[in-house]
Amino acid sequence: MKAKDRIFCAIDTTNLNFALSLGKSLKGLVGGLKIGKEFFTANGPTGVKQINALGMPVFLDLKFHDIPNTVAGAIKATQQIGCFMTTIHASGGGAMISAAANAKQGKMPMILAVTVLTSLGEHELESIGIHDSLEQQVINLAKLARVNGADGIVASSHEIPRLRAELGKECFLVVPGIRPSWAATNDQKRTMTPAQAVTAGADFLVIGRPITQAKVPAEAAIRIAEEIGTSS
Repeated sequence: MKAKDRIFCAIDTTNLNFALSLGKSLKGLVGGLKIGKEFFTANGPTGVKQINALGMPVFLDLKFHDIPNTVAGAIKATQQIGCFMTTIHASGGGAMISAAANAKQGKMPMILAVTVLTSLGEHELESIGIHDSLEQQVINLAKLARVNGADGIVASSHEIPRLRAELGKECFLVVPGIRPSWAATNDQKRTMTPAQAVTAGADFLVIGRPITQAKVPAEAAIRIAEEIGTSS
């Protein structure tokens, strides 16, 4: 896989025209675009279809977490609007994960299970009644997700080595919280540089503000791809 193809740029905005303009400027420089709740709430399926029409893989990050039947319906709906990957919360349980995996027809979208959000640390887990270590909770949820049919895992780069050891090479690992050494960490608590994450074994990297808030987003994307290429 080429270095640039590992990068999914997170476009967190309600502004459809801005998202389309940014997406066009990054075409050929990143592997795809990630859009989430902020964009989807403002623009809905029609907005997703317009992003999809740019001709780049779309990662629809809505983190479905509901009863199995509802999540299955949501996965079927994502196939109608077109996307490469989408997310569910592994903490929704085995039946929900299985329902999501069984709902899709064909290989797409890839079902990615979110383990522990990268904005959470040990203290936050304890505050919601989880007493396992953060790493162990990630492993617990990742195993549950894979056993029940998820294609891959969304997790912090710091959990990659153990996830690879526990789940093997066949599991896709998608890693948010990626910050180049020259970028601010913002609200992410468990971060790693793009080069470090790929070296550790990440398949895809989700990178937002270091690209979207750069003076010239295309130049930032090129710089990140070059850094990944040097390390791989």
